[in-house]
Amino acid sequence: MSKGFPPVDDTYIMYGAEFSLYSGKLRSYLRKKGIPHLERLSNLRAYKQFIVPRSGVRFIPVIQTPDDDVIQDTTVIIDYLEKKYPDQSIYPKTTKQHLAALLLETFGDEWLVIPAMHYRWAFPDKNQPFIYLEFGKTFFPNWPGFVQKFMGRKLGDKFRGFLPMLGITEKSVPAIESSYTRLLADLDHHFEDCDFLLGDAPCIGDFGLIGPLYAHLYRDPYPGQLMRDTAPHVARWVERMISPDAAAGDFFADDRIPESLTPILKRMAKEHIPVLLGTAARLSQWRSNNAGESLPRTIGNHQFTVEGVSEQRAIMPYSIWMWQRPLDYYQSLSEQEKYSVDQWLEDLGFKAALNTPLSTRVKRVNNKLVLD
Repeated sequence: MSKGFPPVDDTYIMYGAEFSLYSGKLRSYLRKKGIPHLERLSNLRAYKQFIVPRSGVRFIPVIQTPDDDVIQDTTVIIDYLEKKYPDQSIYPKTTKQHLAALLLETFGDEWLVIPAMHYRWAFPDKNQPFIYLEFGKTFFPNWPGFVQKFMGRKLGDKFRGFLPMLGITEKSVPAIESSYTRLLADLDHHFEDCDFLLGDAPCIGDFGLIGPLYAHLYRDPYPGQLMRDTAPHVARWVERMISPDAAAGDFFADDRIPESLTPILKRMAKEHIPVLLGTAARLSQWRSNNAGESLPRTIGNHQFTVEGVSEQRAIMPYSIWMWQRPLDYYQSLSEQEKYSVDQWLEDLGFKAALNTPLSTRVKRVNNKLVLD
């Protein structure tokens, strides 16, 4: 079994790619925490000889620890490393900020994939020559340029084929673009006065957002220009998040949530929370109808609504694993702590959802999602 590159002292080895959404999340975290690491390209050889044999799955990023453990999934990796590097924690200690950070990580990780994928593939004249070459150079780094472009197109077209699964269709595209440009404006207003979401240091919510906002929406040509032209403060936040400088600073005092985050959280409550609740209900139904079966990546389709436009999208059980994080945190609070945040949650639109128990839970075993 291949070990890839041998671990070096206290240095972690990350296998990722610049165009990869979740690689951007982990790369930013490693830099902001100042964790010693090297990044290796996830080329075809790395997949065959290291990533798949050691992780059992074909997803990036993965990280190889100095002890030669291999971990997959950015949230799992980050929580593992937070225990190793507890200083400058990315999890606020105060109740409201901690909950907001977990909600925004879920929003970035699971919902902003929609505009990220749309803007990557919807503007072929601007984006596709760049993207196809990126795919080719990453997977086949030593091959001739014309072969990289050809193979990159074949790989890229496979990813483009996922758009309908995410609910990205001719019907929904105008609403997706409207929602994203409004979100971008709200984020720009927030980052005009704040370096990060909750103060002078990034929280887990910042790392949830940086994945889509860097790899696709900042780095790809068309959406990158859109961001720099219409939301320059968001672009500068992206640049802060991806810079090699470790973060040093504090979250806002007194558990303060800036008012500028209110429209962003309300957008999540309006668009994303109904999908999470619907996914939870359908997952319970699937379990009843498929006793003893392995959990697939999707379990049918359901309706979602953005900017008043409804469309169908795949039901993805993994989103419940992410939703369990803010849900479990809220449910772990004392009655007094809940009382201190319940009116805030009610005003935003989260209170009912956070008080809706899950009848079916999921967990990760050997990097795969299973019913709990």
